Amino acid sequence: MAKSNSPIENVLQFVKANGIKFIDLKFMDMPGQWQHFTVPVSQFEADSFVNGYGFDGSSIRGWKAINESDMLIIPDPNTMFVDPFIQVPTLSLICDVYEPSTKEKYSRCPRNIAQKAEAYLISTGLADTVYFGPEAEFFVFDDVRFDSKPNGSFYMVDSVEGKWNSGRDEGPNLGYKPRYKEGYFPVPPTDALMDLRNEMVVNLINAGIDVEAQHHEVASGGQCEIDLRFQPLVQAADQLLLFKYIVKNTAKKNGRTVTYMPKPIFGDNGSGMHVHTSLWKKGKPLFAGTGYAGLSEMGLYFIGGLLKHAPSLLALTNPTTNSYKRLVPGFEAPVNLAYSQRNRSASIRIPMYSASPKAKRVEF
Repeated sequence: MAKSNSPIENVLQFVKANGIKFIDLKFMDMPGQWQHFTVPVSQFEADSFVNGYGFDGSSIRGWKAINESDMLIIPDPNTMFVDPFIQVPTLSLICDVYEPSTKEKYSRCPRNIAQKAEAYLISTGLADTVYFGPEAEFFVFDDVRFDSKPNGSFYMVDSVEGKWNSGRDEGPNLGYKPRYKEGYFPVPPTDALMDLRNEMVVNLINAGIDVEAQHHEVASGGQCEIDLRFQPLVQAADQLLLFKYIVKNTAKKNGRTVTYMPKPIFGDNGSGMHVHTSLWKKGKPLFAGTGYAGLSEMGLYFIGGLLKHAPSLLALTNPTTNSYKRLVPGFEAPVNLAYSQRNRSASIRIPMYSASPKAKRVEF
């Protein structure tokens, strides 16, 4: 039987076989944005996965003070993907952040926090896997302008398919602009973003992301959604950052811009991130049972934990004023701290699409 290569050997062989010239090293700051720097392939070898690369942590939001700024990142060989937006062949790797003096993972690195959460779950014996399936909605705009000056301030976003442009002279204006709250599932030409979303999906699949579906969302003015298949916690978090990176850069390549802001358009639906969650043990789902909405006792207790800790969770899940501008009645956003099967005004929903125990999950 042929000996299988280690993840590190796979990366090094891929670099050589595909003429990679640069290695892009990505890591996450506290507010949840990717940061990166790049090294030529001559500075990349097997020891890079042990010794890592040093950088100044004091310039990263929420991290080290200037008097103890030296930090280290070490790439994870299981996260490689070819960056489709960089002209010179470039391989990207997601990294863990370390303290250089102790070689311990940095306590403020979100990826480390997620890894510790997975390890803690296993230590409890309750489950060995937690699956997350995020649905991150977004708007595609054709123009974004904003300014704040001593004598005034403004913002302006625009989309060729925005209902507010139904009377604009576009030489010619062909119509086909979804009415407010009526952007859900119209076919082209009313859905003007079909080709762009397909290009996004192709780039996502090429980067190793399992995509389930794409569609126009409810709001006029370019609201969209692309659904990813659920993954274990750390993998799902890595993929969500990669998803946002690919979606934004695909849009920019086509002369458009993408925002995940919760409420960019007044009087129409905002964008949420619905997170589907389930616990599993030894390959078996633990949320399926005979209780309310087909849930097990564990599933109901899981919901109870979300309800009890909701005020604390909102500091992380809904940290901006735009989050609460979205959470108003009449726009399919959750406004009640409650759980329900099918009711989308509840903050916790139990989807009822399938009777399969494997599909039983909680949506927050």
